[in-house]
Amino acid sequence: MNKAISMLSIFGVAMIAALAPTAAFAQEGGAGELTKLGLAIGAGLGIAIAAGMGGLGQGRATAAALSGIARNPGASSKILTPMIIGLALIESLVIYALLIAFLLQGKI
Repeated sequence: MNKAISMLSIFGVAMIAALAPTAAFAQEGGAGELTKLGLAIGAGLGIAIAAGMGGLGQGRATAAALSGIARNPGASSKILTPMIIGLALIESLVIYALLIAFLLQGKI
């Protein structure tokens, strides 16, 4: 976890360092381009993070449900329905992130 946080912070510093000269020497029209760049990066990173974390959440939920069914096969009907509902809720959050990414892309 610490390695991921350090990589994200290094990436953030690199992005700030890359965009700082553009913002410093931008004329009046240049601020719009910087805003569009920020919207594009935000939309791409937003959907990537949402899809990745949604996939991890679905994998953990499925693994836990299958582990429970393997331990007690008689409880599979009681485990399966809440698992499907949970997976649908996780997927709906990813779809909301996709919708927001489309809205951000529409502003570019």
